[in-house]
Amino acid sequence: MFSLLWTAIIGLVVGALAKLIMPGKDPGGILVTMIIGIAGSFLGTFLGRMVGHYQEGQAAGFIMSLIGAIILLAIYHFFRRRQAV
Repeated sequence: MFSLLWTAIIGLVVGALAKLIMPGKDPGGILVTMIIGIAGSFLGTFLGRMVGHYQEGQAAGFIMSLIGAIILLAIYHFFRRRQAV
């Protein structure tokens, strides 16, 4: 239970930092920010395992989680820009 709470807190921080780093209008409030951060952590873990940085059972660190969240926001911005045109 504590692990899930810790993941949510880290997800909130990572999502907020990703929103600060990426310019533009972003979706939602605190819940969406947390979801972006947690999804970024999963993406960072996946990418880290693909390049051999993490082994099976290891989770992404703070930097890889942030990179994953930034990638997700960049994808969001790309598709949002395409719909506006």
